[in-house]
Amino acid sequence: MTTIDAPVLPDYLREDILLHPEKREFPPFDLVNLLGTVFAPTKGCRVCILVDFEEPAELIKDFAFLTKDGFPVQKKAWEHFHQGLLNGAMEELGMHGGEMFAYRCTKGSNLDLSDEVWDTDGNQLSLDGAIYPNYDIILCLSTFSATAPLTAKCKEYGFRGATMHGLNDVILNSGLAVNYHEVSRDAEKLRLALTKADAIEIDFALEDGRVLTAWLGLDGQEAQKSHGLCLGEAPDIANLPAGEVYFVPVDARGQFPMKYEDGTLGVLEVVDRCIVRSTLIEGNQATIDAHNARLADDPMTGTLGELGFGTQVLPVSGADIQDEKVLGTCHLATGRDDHLGGDIVPGMFKKHENSTHDDILFAPHKTPNFNISQVRMKRGAQEEVLIENFRPSAYLMEALASGY
Repeated sequence: MTTIDAPVLPDYLREDILLHPEKREFPPFDLVNLLGTVFAPTKGCRVCILVDFEEPAELIKDFAFLTKDGFPVQKKAWEHFHQGLLNGAMEELGMHGGEMFAYRCTKGSNLDLSDEVWDTDGNQLSLDGAIYPNYDIILCLSTFSATAPLTAKCKEYGFRGATMHGLNDVILNSGLAVNYHEVSRDAEKLRLALTKADAIEIDFALEDGRVLTAWLGLDGQEAQKSHGLCLGEAPDIANLPAGEVYFVPVDARGQFPMKYEDGTLGVLEVVDRCIVRSTLIEGNQATIDAHNARLADDPMTGTLGELGFGTQVLPVSGADIQDEKVLGTCHLATGRDDHLGGDIVPGMFKKHENSTHDDILFAPHKTPNFNISQVRMKRGAQEEVLIENFRPSAYLMEALASGY
């Protein structure tokens, strides 16, 4: 009698690690391994680093920010990337360059960058004239995400790059220490499990017993993935840490809850893909009023531009750039989606500062006041549960287990 052994899954897909991802063991952060894996080939490439400050000319000159309080992301960019490149990583990877430049902080997620940039001698340069055409790989470690603007610029100028906004120690030692070939493989398995979905329904259970349902129409589109690899020479931008399957909704309706930055909780009403109003659950009515005023003044700010699902087993970092990549979480995003293949571009907004791409993450640590009781996918006659109570379903786990 022939027996078939059960698949041997990677340790990070074990039940105990899925429940407690902080117990997962990661190798030490290795810049050579990260860049060599993400950007192969690297030989002959000229690389630079971009950081952001509100006063870039003053703070980048002679690395003045290193002696001042604050600037944690920029200091880690200097320590782990700039110094890492100069102290052997560039030589080992066959790269050259390694310069650091600073641009003016955009103060908003994925807003276009101003063209002015400064080098460490204090000279003002042009991103379009001196940086984008002259570097093959651009690493942007910033306060706010620059993925959308750099995605547009890489197609124009031909470079590759990575955006790593909000970098912290947890991200360095977990989300940037993983094997990105494994990340890419797992993201592709889940992409295939979700692709060509007709619709996704998300049930949100509130503390008062209400269940809100958001319906997102996807029209059978191919699912896309953020998997962290920019191989070859084709222009592309990786958003690191990576590990996500996403769609650009073509329609949406229903309700979903929102936790604002000040802790206020609201219910958002969605009609024809757009958030049309917010209603207070608890907290500050002025916060709700301010959101409603913004929606009335510039309705494009309420357009739903993304639905994403995490594919990785990672510890909570406190930064959405990693935490939205965690398996069992999902997120919506409002605003521009041109960098995702969508049709919402900055020129459609009333004001430039409104043309952001803002993620709304649903995860136990982020939104403890409400639960994702269930996420369902509809694809033709097929209906599959994807998530229940922030846990990946058997359907997703079976997709991840395939091939082992």
